[in-house]
Amino acid sequence: MMFSKACEYGIRAAVYIALQSLDGRRVSVSEIAEEIDSPIAFTAKILQQLNRNNIVHSVKGPTGGFEIDREDMDTVKLSMIVKAIDGDKIYTGCGLGLKECNASKPCPLHDKFIDIRSNLRTMLISTSLFELATGLEVGLTYLKR
Repeated sequence: MMFSKACEYGIRAAVYIALQSLDGRRVSVSEIAEEIDSPIAFTAKILQQLNRNNIVHSVKGPTGGFEIDREDMDTVKLSMIVKAIDGDKIYTGCGLGLKECNASKPCPLHDKFIDIRSNLRTMLISTSLFELATGLEVGLTYLKR
């Protein structure tokens, strides 16, 4: 995959939180970790990053947990999650992972990878959390294998 493990878990966590938020539920770190098959401590660290970047909201206290406002589900795009966790390297990095790869010193995949990155950017920018959460809600998509 092109995303780091943290980013994969971050996307899964945000989608799961959005799904639960549609039902008016806040979810705990342990529930999220279990549902996305991620270690609890790692999940907590990822959720901190998502909270810091205003992708999810953390509510403290006995009825606390993580949630996403319904209005935010339309405006939070996958590109925001990727940027919060992995930064912009997915759009600029070499397809083969070489340190130096550019138009003047291209890797064997350089020219083909430009189109792939462009299509990936378009997909990430245009896909909202609401779209992904509703796919889960109606059973068209799944978060667990």
